[in-house]
Parts: sequence; structure tokens; C-alpha cells
Amino acid sequence: MEILTTTGLCKTYGIGETKVEALKDVTFSVSKGEFVSIVGPSGSGKSTLLNMLGALDFPTSGNVFIDGRDIFTMNEEELSVFRRRNIGFIFQAYNLVPELNVEENITLPLLLDYKKPDQQYIDEIVDILGLADRKHHLPNQLSGGQQQRVAIGRALSARPAIILADEPTGNLDSKNSKDVINLLKLSVDRYNQTLIMITHNHNYASFADRVLNVEDGIVTELGGAVR
Repeated sequence: MEILTTTGLCKTYGIGETKVEALKDVTFSVSKGEFVSIVGPSGSGKSTLLNMLGALDFPTSGNVFIDGRDIFTMNEEELSVFRRRNIGFIFQAYNLVPELNVEENITLPLLLDYKKPDQQYIDEIVDILGLADRKHHLPNQLSGGQQQRVAIGRALSARPAIILADEPTGNLDSKNSKDVINLLKLSVDRYNQTLIMITHNHNYASFADRVLNVEDGIVTELGGAVR
């Protein structure tokens, strides 16, 4: 079952001599429960692509379908609600709320949506992430690796259709980076979660089911044609 599809996705900045084609006719699909890595040189269009998939930016042309919905046909309010309920984000910067403890940061997306957290599920996430003895700690009482684990928990808490991770290990040392990648892989396997991750590290990219390469705004699949 395809959970995400892009068709003819283009993003252009500027006009005339200053025109830059950040994405060029990008068409591919991702199946439910699939782990896809996106690699490519700096400035190739990777983050632009992820921003389109997460409805954080709008394409010049083309479509993005998530769970059967054409996300760019929604108005701003509909899109905001859809994004909150269906897309989990993990960024290089952890973006935790400093006044909230670990458990509160993880459940925040649910509370913003006026939903009561499934405490058993939240406790399971906290335990899997190795944060059971830290759930009442504030972000400034955690290491970088622990903060990124909280960000993973927050992305998982609403059981989104898809998780988008932009260089999730960018601020971590090698040990914490490996731990985070293993936890992301575990979330895919355990919860049948769909994950799309940008990384500069080809070793981490190899954990994925498929690897997409972005260069000069063109997306290709390493090892075969984009599907």
C-alpha cells in the first residue's frame, strides 16, 4: 500500500538569470512501513524535497499525496491539522519545549490536538527509547542523544502516517548517532512506521529499505529507477 506519492514535483526560486530549479519533475512513491533514506551533496535539493513532503513549503507545480490526500489542495487550517495528525518531524535541532519534561514533550502533539494520550503506548515508547528514568527531566538536564530520543518519541506519539527526519544525527557523536539510527529502524519494524530520512552518512543510509539520491534537483534511486 502506497502511503506517499509525488507526481511531477517542481520547485523554482527566482526568475530570469536568478532562476534556480531546486526540484525538477520529482515522481516517486513510498509504501506503508518502508524506510527510505535520501542522500546527496549539500544544496542538491534534499531539504527542499523534505519540506514539500511535510507541507512546510509549497511546490511551484506538482502534487504530494499522503494517505490518499492531495495535501496542497487543503486550505491553511486543514493543512495544519492534517500535518499535526499525519506527519511526524525529527530535525537536526531537537526543537523541544524547554519548560516541559520528557513525557510532556512527547505527548505535546496529542495535547495540541485535544486528544488524551494512550498512556500504555506512551510508556512503551519511553521505555523503548531508554528514557523511563528520565521522563520527569527537563531538556536541559539531558544529553544531546537523550534529547534526540525525546524528539523521536514526540514524532511517534500521534501514530502519524509518515515520519520525516532531516539529518537526525547531525548534532550527535558517533555512538549516539548509531543509537538513534537503530531506534529509528526499530520504530519502522515494531510499529510498521513509514520513515523518510535525509542523511549525509552513507553508512546510516544503508539501514534503509531504499536509498534515493538527489542531485541538481533530480531524484534517482540508487540501484535502480525511482518508483
